[in-house]
Amino acid sequence: MLEPLPEAITAGLVAIGLLAPGAAMRGEALAGGVSSDIWHLTLPDGQEICVKRALPKLKVAADWRAPVERNIYEARWLQEADRALPGAAPKLFGQDEETGALAMEFLSPADHPVWKARLRDGNADLAFAAEVGRRIAAIHAHAAAQSGLAAAFSTDEIFHAIRLEPYLLATARAHPDLAAILEDIAAVTACSKRSLVHGDVSPKNILCGPAGPVFLDAECAWWGDPAFDLAFCLNHLLLKCLWTPHAAAGFMACFEALVARYLDGITWEAADALEARASRLLPALFLARVDGKSPVEYLTAEADKNRVRRVARALLTRPTDRLLAVRAAWGEETGA
Repeated sequence: MLEPLPEAITAGLVAIGLLAPGAAMRGEALAGGVSSDIWHLTLPDGQEICVKRALPKLKVAADWRAPVERNIYEARWLQEADRALPGAAPKLFGQDEETGALAMEFLSPADHPVWKARLRDGNADLAFAAEVGRRIAAIHAHAAAQSGLAAAFSTDEIFHAIRLEPYLLATARAHPDLAAILEDIAAVTACSKRSLVHGDVSPKNILCGPAGPVFLDAECAWWGDPAFDLAFCLNHLLLKCLWTPHAAAGFMACFEALVARYLDGITWEAADALEARASRLLPALFLARVDGKSPVEYLTAEADKNRVRRVARALLTRPTDRLLAVRAAWGEETGA
């Protein structure tokens, strides 16, 4: 259903140069995000675009606020990802700092389905998962070699507000006996400055395009620890085993494929060092999706939540430095 665009988004499109002053536009409000208003519209010249505007308070039950200037850095991430791997992110048309509007290429769901939907349906595509790992590593490798990017993505405050606090530190408050462990993981993550991090490499933000994975929603873009992107994505493959149990073995095979391709692509540091950080971070994020500020919506049964808690707590108190050991612990719990 077409509706009038919010005034700020219209003003942003004018400022970017995509609309003439005084033009009236209607569009379709898109669902799915918790951190932005997102619209699909067709410009007067026939170009279909997607435009989004960051919200100061995220659309979740908890009081979760974040700086709205974060989509300045999302725009920069889209540009950098395109330089690293053309087609790995939507084309950027512009971003207006005053209104917070960001305009980019619209990719039709008809030929760009969301990976999360395919996982929900039990589609465990090992080749696609491996390509996700390869592309994340390629973007990290490209960025790590660009000396000027650290200053362009100095977003520690935003990353703390959107990732470290709601995931790791909120979970530490929910599990006081693990607080020192979780706070240390957050501190190590915050201090590991190695490359450009997307910050939300989740199946809901990955499209299955004709030429491979396309990454969306880089509002958390940050110069920091690339192990975060790896662990964040792998976490979802673990959780999906409870959402779609009949495909659990396939999801674990996807986990293994993604890990292998990502580790093969590490050029900026020793692969063992990054894997060790990711292996410690992964169970913390696993627990966070049950007891942090952003619990996954599809885990509603307390028995399932307790399975996550049981495995995550064991891995946090007896940490491993290998991702396949995390996979094995979850496999023992689920039989996958």
